[in-house]
Amino acid sequence: MPELVVIFTSSSNIEAGVVRSLLEAHGIRAMSSSGISHAVFPLSVDSASEIRLAVHEDDADEARRIIESHRTELKNGEVVRLRDEFDALQRSIQYRFRDRGLLEHAMTHTSRANEDISGGVADNESMEFLGDALLGFVVADILFREFPQFDEGEKSKIKASLVSTATLARQAERLNIGEHMLLGRGEEKTGGRRKQALLADSYEALIAAIYLDGGIEQARAFIGREFMPLVRDVDKQGVGGLDFKSALQELVQGRELPLPEYRLVAAVGPDHQKQFQVEVVVNGEPVAVAVGQSKKEAEQEAARAALEKLRA
Repeated sequence: MPELVVIFTSSSNIEAGVVRSLLEAHGIRAMSSSGISHAVFPLSVDSASEIRLAVHEDDADEARRIIESHRTELKNGEVVRLRDEFDALQRSIQYRFRDRGLLEHAMTHTSRANEDISGGVADNESMEFLGDALLGFVVADILFREFPQFDEGEKSKIKASLVSTATLARQAERLNIGEHMLLGRGEEKTGGRRKQALLADSYEALIAAIYLDGGIEQARAFIGREFMPLVRDVDKQGVGGLDFKSALQELVQGRELPLPEYRLVAAVGPDHQKQFQVEVVVNGEPVAVAVGQSKKEAEQEAARAALEKLRA
């Protein structure tokens, strides 16, 4: 029986995954193993944490040839990584990580971690929790300074809109975060890269990764770049501009149509992290569907999407 031969090692889960997929595309089955211990925040990777890919000894020479053919050699003879999956993302967020493993961790959905038999891949749920807290704090600080004339209720309404699942998903889409999320096969097949909840969660995890890598000032700078344009929109439109349900009602009444109806399509997830999917119907026809962490948030986002369609 042929023995297994280690033909590739890496400290990056994603690089190992790229190489494994490359070999499998050429008909060579590769098996992975890792010495990485399961950690909430893997801040460093040492030699004992390498991910190893092994193939049957009969395939070893061909596997090495395939890998080498996909490397890039610079003029000075330096051989670089096969591919930097996150280079485009780092450019779009205007931040380059010192510890790229933190960014990889932030982009790892639980479905990907559950499929890893080595036990060395941690999902981004804890980072999402931290990012949510950081985002809430910085946005509250921005609103406190930008809108001293607004009372607590008005600032709370603006904050809820800015940190909603729908808003974070739109911010994530603008940065093309969906293209960089590390998903399991099942989540990939069901369109996980376009799901609002997954995009919003990855966005929050990204904020946590920036904080862990560069500190609070880097996280604050990123959030400022991302949210100040939205804050300026609020300044122009006023708090009333955030009430999309009222705006939709005024629009349909102006067109002498029946009032919009909001229907709960689904409620998924555990009680502490439930997501609500709501459909808005105008004149008997479904116009838009949206997701939120509460029915009220989902209704507002569905109304916003419906307004965009009806005004187009």
